[in-house]
Amino acid sequence: MGENSVNLPPGFRFYPTDEELVVHFLHRKAALLPCHPDVIPDLDLYPYDPWDLEGRAMGEGNKWYFYSRRTASRITSNGYWKALGGDEPIFPSSGGHRVGVKRCYAFYIGEPPQGDKTSWVMQEYRLSASPDSASASTTSAKSSSRRRSHSKNDYSKWVICRVYDSNCDDDGDDGNELSCLDEVFLSLDDLDEISLPH
Repeated sequence: MGENSVNLPPGFRFYPTDEELVVHFLHRKAALLPCHPDVIPDLDLYPYDPWDLEGRAMGEGNKWYFYSRRTASRITSNGYWKALGGDEPIFPSSGGHRVGVKRCYAFYIGEPPQGDKTSWVMQEYRLSASPDSASASTTSAKSSSRRRSHSKNDYSKWVICRVYDSNCDDDGDDGNELSCLDEVFLSLDDLDEISLPH
């Protein structure tokens, strides 16, 4: 993975659920809390085409994960990301209020809106707006704005992106894996030629 490479233990597989991406990773980043291990890098997505993410983002199979700043412009050097449908709510498995939303995008090569659709897909995750933020008073909004202006980064504007090529199957686990003995027996051309002791 290049400079964003993380030494993970053998057998480690990064396969987070939607809820884990929002609650464990994105919420912690927005709250300025540490996340261990810190495996998802910050990356400005839009200068990069999806096939350029290798070595820049956290890769697992054919999926790449990274934090990015939320922006309206989703244009890269060779194409653009176009939204597919609307926001999909993400609820915690324990029940309760929604914790975030997911939106899917398809990558098109060329100039918008006349590009050619590719098999590249991006799922963009963001936090839900907190209910008390809508009912905040003007005074608290001003003080919150003042606090944000003193902060170097406004982490509430971050999203997590999962990018993958939908034509690739990276699971490699279709439930039909053969054992070593099965492979040996299947490699034999003619089982009649085997003589077993009596």
